[in-house]
Amino acid sequence: MEKIFKCFDFNHQSQHLSWDEYFMAIANISALRSKDPNRKVGCCLVDEDSKRILAIGYNGFPRGCPDSKLPWTKHGKWLDTKYPYVCHAEANAILNSNSSLNNSTAYVTLYPCNECAKLLIQAGIKQVVFQNDTTSDSKTAAQTMFNMSKVKTKQLHLKRIVQLCDNDCDQ
Repeated sequence: MEKIFKCFDFNHQSQHLSWDEYFMAIANISALRSKDPNRKVGCCLVDEDSKRILAIGYNGFPRGCPDSKLPWTKHGKWLDTKYPYVCHAEANAILNSNSSLNNSTAYVTLYPCNECAKLLIQAGIKQVVFQNDTTSDSKTAAQTMFNMSKVKTKQLHLKRIVQLCDNDCDQ
């Protein structure tokens, strides 16, 4: 944990994190649990009124599927890649929730794909705050569905959290 906190820049006038910074930091910390060597994604679902965390999730294989028994590769035959097996962070967070997600906010480290957009919309989430953007047909489809269902999206440009890392933060 010590190395993670070294990544925070507390040399600002305000010595505390905003709610957006706090919840995105939780999403980033959750992402560190992912075993995916290519992309670590985290999600933190929050009740906007109470500022209570409802659930967190990260990308990984389903329960009971050992990380060493399935492929993490991105290229090759579809069944020899991670894609048919990985559960996305948003899906895991939704499934980890024990309460209603109506009118909640999703803080995600990467803009949701079209499949996760469907799940977020169906769960009743009304706002998606994302850190890293992407460009793809999947994002375009997600944006279309978010717009149609009146789910707000905004990118959070972190000013005080440089990065969360599990190695040397000085690099």
